[in-house]
Amino acid sequence: MAQMQELRLGTRGSALALWQAHAVAQRIAAAGGPACRVVRIRTSGDRLQEAPLSEAGGKRLFVKEIEDALLNGVIDLAVHSSKDMTAILPEGLTIAAVLPREDPLDAMVLPVRAQGSGLTAEGSSVLGDQSSVVTTIDDLVAALGQTPRIGTSSVRRIAQLTRLLPGARFLPVRGNLDTRLRKLDEGGFDAIVLAAAGLRRLGFASRISFAIPSTACLPAPGQGIVAIEIREGDDATRAAVAAIDDAAAHAALTAERGVVAALGGGCQTPIGALTSVIDADTIEIVGVVVALDGSRALRQHARGPRQDAAALGTAVGAALLEDGAAEILATHQSPVVTRHS
Repeated sequence: MAQMQELRLGTRGSALALWQAHAVAQRIAAAGGPACRVVRIRTSGDRLQEAPLSEAGGKRLFVKEIEDALLNGVIDLAVHSSKDMTAILPEGLTIAAVLPREDPLDAMVLPVRAQGSGLTAEGSSVLGDQSSVVTTIDDLVAALGQTPRIGTSSVRRIAQLTRLLPGARFLPVRGNLDTRLRKLDEGGFDAIVLAAAGLRRLGFASRISFAIPSTACLPAPGQGIVAIEIREGDDATRAAVAAIDDAAAHAALTAERGVVAALGGGCQTPIGALTSVIDADTIEIVGVVVALDGSRALRQHARGPRQDAAALGTAVGAALLEDGAAEILATHQSPVVTRHS
């Protein structure tokens, strides 16, 4: 069979999305596959930067137009931050490959002041005139004070961080990474919460003031994983991307998406999930569902063979439902904010 001459790769136009798209294109080329032509697609989420997503229709706005272009044959593959994808994909589409996972944790980012503070040699931020660097949760709580203004639009982060910082005021923040950091440094917030993966990929690792441990805030399912979506039955494109698939990250994504699917979680629900590699053949998946006010937190885990990733995720979701997760999730049926970052 003759090799394909070119693949049309659909992506959003943000700096992070383009980083992801070019990373996929470079890996396909390095594996001997066809060249990729990057096709930028403006999504509804991009056009509605100032509107709360609760008014715009939820998180799928960041992928809908791209998936439509894929279904209509305008592009051959789509590249997404996997946490932006719905638990159940549109009929006819499938995740064919993923890149190796970047840091999956959430990061607390403190402002860089013009006077009396900045970045240490190790790249940690210092708040205000305080000389101590944030290295523990206790340091973080002490640095932020009793009623910090924290920028995040994620119900998952709010629900979990409320338990850590009960006096915090959580304020919505949208826009690209540069915009969010500028708003922080100009005094709009005392801290913002972002995915560590995006900061690292775009060269802002030095802005990570504190990596929030998963015991305190479990990440969004799929956080840090770049997913490649194709049409079912497109064997040529599947073969081209199969060579760059990371098996461990793919299993992790399968397990974490399995948790969300079992819970019936939509785009704005307080669900966290994270898969850990125990050894070459074994993974452990942890899932959490937390009430938005922090009053209840349900956590379950399962461990087993990597090839059983989907079943392990489903089992964790089922166990959470048995513990009463449905009652918590029922109060969050309407998407209130975006968890995109």
